[in-house]
Amino acid sequence: MTDISLNSLPSLTTMLEAIPAPAVLLDREYRIRAANELYRQTFQQEASLLNQNCHRVSHGYNVPCDQAGETCPLKHCLQTGQRQRILHIHNTPKGREHVDVEMSPIRDVNGEIQFFVETMTPVYKAQGQKRMIGFSPAYTKMLDLLNRAAHSEISVLLLGESGTGKELAARYLHDHSARSGKPFVAVECSGLTDSLFESELFGHEKGAFTGANQRKQGLVESASGGTLFLDELGDIPLSMQVKLLRLIESGTYRPVGSVSSRQADFRLICATHKSLPALVREGLFREDLYYRISPFPIVLPALRERQEDIPHIARHLLEVVSPKRPLALSERALQWLQNQAFPGNIRELRNRLERAVLLCDLSTIEPEHLEMDLGAYAPDESKEDDLEYRDRPRFLPRVIMPLEELEKNYLAQVVETYKGDKASLARELGVSERTLYRKLRNL
Repeated sequence: MTDISLNSLPSLTTMLEAIPAPAVLLDREYRIRAANELYRQTFQQEASLLNQNCHRVSHGYNVPCDQAGETCPLKHCLQTGQRQRILHIHNTPKGREHVDVEMSPIRDVNGEIQFFVETMTPVYKAQGQKRMIGFSPAYTKMLDLLNRAAHSEISVLLLGESGTGKELAARYLHDHSARSGKPFVAVECSGLTDSLFESELFGHEKGAFTGANQRKQGLVESASGGTLFLDELGDIPLSMQVKLLRLIESGTYRPVGSVSSRQADFRLICATHKSLPALVREGLFREDLYYRISPFPIVLPALRERQEDIPHIARHLLEVVSPKRPLALSERALQWLQNQAFPGNIRELRNRLERAVLLCDLSTIEPEHLEMDLGAYAPDESKEDDLEYRDRPRFLPRVIMPLEELEKNYLAQVVETYKGDKASLARELGVSERTLYRKLRNL
């Protein structure tokens, strides 16, 4: 084993340049002794960082991470003698960012650890307006699991309440995978009938059934080389679950009306807000299918479990819902938001902000713009027999707005509160299921 000492620093510095990631060399006293060019390019640090403590440079702490309430990979590496990997929040030129940190020990001829090589890779790729945001422990734990799973082909099951951002998490997995250059295809399983589910997923041949005037490419074929995301998997009809199981196990499928099977090539990600083990016990979900889709489950925390993230999420969503009119949230409004339970999670937060934009006449949103007094909209039962009262319109916005925007706001509220499936909702709205799904995609 090579003798590692202070005299070896020049050769160790040269070694850092061979690492294909931002990297620094640390000693046992948490001091940075060298950094490669990739580190300087990524984090824009000057030579003055040498001999500074890593916890000060990366986090702004005056003490090591473990004394500041976080996990310290250097300390764990020293204690175990093994390489450590952890997701940390670092200060970067773009602000606070999650960074995938790997800490590896370097030993002397006596086997004693003298230095550490720390490689650091920011985990995010640009995701535009629709991106995941947060720094809370619950969010960081979830992001660490997403980051570990993203680079593999393992099937992931995303669990969590409605509105927690499961599709965003699925897109994160896709965007950070080797399949990122191929399609990401999302399938909304809720409300699909047996025949519609099979036709949508596997496609059909011309003449397969009445009205099949031409061949239709299925979503499995559309996702070839990429990622297939099955949202609300718990709503798949029991009769179709066996065909989905066959697809996963054999990697083949047969379009409706076809006599030959075709090879599938996709990475599977599933999501549901339901308890699949409970559905298995009730006989509503196949146990063998459950075990095939859940080798790597990830729970997305509810918004109430990550209240410290609410200001960051709210500011981002406000920019999204009001791109042409700059607005700010007052400190009172931010405090009010952090005190809410948000049973609808991020979707509910966005709805409140959309409403606040319409109610706020100045440049700063206050708590009164965010509050929803639903009691004010409750019907007066004493007037139900009044024909003149019954003939009045029940849905009327507080301000005049474009009809397209009015429809979107109304549809968002209906979807949030409707208890039935999408097929029933389409019938009550007087539109086809295809039209409803198209409108939902545009929300």
